[in-house]
Amino acid sequence: MSVNKELIVVLDFGAQYTQLIARRIRECQVYCEILPYDVPLDTLLAKAPIGIVFSGGPASVYEPGAPHVDKRLYDLGLPILGICYGMQTMARDLGGVVTGATRKEFGKTRLEVVLKNDLFAGLNPELVCWMSHGDTVESPPPGFEVLAVTDNCPVAAMALPGKRFYAVQFHPEVVHTPWGTEIIRNFALNVCKASGSWTMESFIESQVRSIREQVGDKRVVCGLSGGIDSCTVAALVHKAIGEQLTCIFVNHGMLRKIEADQVRDKFARAFNINLIYVDAEERFLARLAGVTDPERKRMIIGEEFVRVFEEQAEALRGADFLAQGTLYPDVIESGTKSAAKIKTHHNVGGLPEDMHFKLLEPMKYLFKDEVRKVAEELGLPSDMVWRQPFPGPGLAIRITGEVTRERLEILRNADWIVIDEIKRAGLYRKVWQSFAVLTPGTSSVGVMGDQRTYAYPIVLRAVASEDAMTAEWARLPYEVLERISNRIVNEVPGVNRVVYDITSKPPATIEWE
Repeated sequence: MSVNKELIVVLDFGAQYTQLIARRIRECQVYCEILPYDVPLDTLLAKAPIGIVFSGGPASVYEPGAPHVDKRLYDLGLPILGICYGMQTMARDLGGVVTGATRKEFGKTRLEVVLKNDLFAGLNPELVCWMSHGDTVESPPPGFEVLAVTDNCPVAAMALPGKRFYAVQFHPEVVHTPWGTEIIRNFALNVCKASGSWTMESFIESQVRSIREQVGDKRVVCGLSGGIDSCTVAALVHKAIGEQLTCIFVNHGMLRKIEADQVRDKFARAFNINLIYVDAEERFLARLAGVTDPERKRMIIGEEFVRVFEEQAEALRGADFLAQGTLYPDVIESGTKSAAKIKTHHNVGGLPEDMHFKLLEPMKYLFKDEVRKVAEELGLPSDMVWRQPFPGPGLAIRITGEVTRERLEILRNADWIVIDEIKRAGLYRKVWQSFAVLTPGTSSVGVMGDQRTYAYPIVLRAVASEDAMTAEWARLPYEVLERISNRIVNEVPGVNRVVYDITSKPPATIEWE
C-alpha cells in the first residue's frame, strides 16, 4: 500500500490503540502505515518515510527484553515523535533518565506548556491531556528542551529541535485529549512538511493499480456478506479487473431476519457483478453443533467459509485469489506481533493454513469511516454505505454458548425488533451498532397472564463509536428502551426479560463473543 510519496510510519511497541495514531495522521490527509518496532532498517528505508512516530506500549524501558528501536534510526535525519513509552525509550536511548513514577498518572490531567515550538503551535499554554503511564522521564537527554509539565510529571513533552526529535508523555491520539489532533497535525504538516494531499480518491487510484499488478490475468472470488466492507471490496476489485471477479454470497444460517433476500436484491440493483448464492446453513450448523467456546466458533466459521469458496472456485474452473473485506480493527484484535489478541476474527485468524487461495485484502489497513468514504467515492448506495456493522460469524457470536435453530430463531426475532425501533426513532445512523444478544445459559423467573414463566433474557447492546476500536454505550432515550423491551417480551416466545448493556469498550468489546 505504500505507493504514496508522503508516508509517515508508526513503529508499534504493542499499544492496543497504536492504530489510533495512524487514524489521526490520516485525518490530516497524510498517509500512514504501522510497522513493528523492530522492523529491519532496510525495510523501513525502502518505504522512504518522511517521518516516524514511536507508539506507546505496556512495557517498562527497564524490563528484561523491553522493546527498543535500532539506534541507527536517530541518525537518519528524519523527524521522530515519541508518545508515552515511545518518549521513554527515546529518552533512555539518547541519555535521559527514566524512573518509576512515585505518583502514576492515569486519566485527564492538566498540562502546562512552558516553551512553545512547532509542536504546540496555535495552542493555549494551559491544556487538558490524557495520561496513562507508570514510568516517567525525570530528566531529558542532553540538548533536549522541556516543552510541557504536569503536577506529577516534570517532563510531559520535550524536543531536540535541531534534529526534529519530539516526544510527549500524554496520548494525543485519544479523544480524551481534545486538542491532540492539533499536536499530530503540527508534527505531520509543520515538522515533517507533508502536503496533506492523501485522499480516498488517491487511495482508490493506487489500489486499482496495485490489484491489477497483483492479480494479472487470474480470476478472483470475493466473499460477499452484504455489509459495507465486502461490498466496497467487491466494487473496488471490479473497478480494477472487471469480469475476472465473481462474488460469492454464503448463507451460513446465522444471518438476520430476511437478510439473505435483502442482500441479493440490493447487490443486484447496485452492481453489475457476477454473483453466486450458496445456501450452506445445514453444513455450518452441523459443524457448530455442541461448540460453546467463542474462539472455536470463529475458527470453525472462518474455515467453513473458505471451504465453500474453494468448492465454488473449482466449479468456476479455478480462481487464484480470495478478496476479503478485512479492516485494520480485525487485524489488531486478532493479535499482531506487538499487540495482544483480543479475539480471533473469522477472516484473519480463522482462516485455515492449507487454504488454496492467495488473499486479496485492499482495505486491510483502513478504518471503517475511511471505508465508507471509499464506498461513497465508488458510488455505492447510501443504505449500503451506512448499514450498521454486522460480524462475519453473524448471530453465532451473539448467542453465548451452543448455536441451535431454536436459539437463532429467538435471537432473529428479538434483533429485528431492536433494529426496527432504532430506525423508527431516527437513531440508526446516530449509533455505531445496535443489536440483541441471547444468553441461553441464564434463565429467570417472570410472570405473564398471572402465570409463572422461566425464560431467557435478551441483552440489548447499542454503542457509539468512530472506528470500533473504542466505544461508549449509547444513551438511548428511555421511551425507545421501553418500546424495545415491551415488544420483545410480548412478541418473542421464550423471552421474559430485557436488560441493557451499559459497558464501554474497553473494558468490554462491542460484541459479546
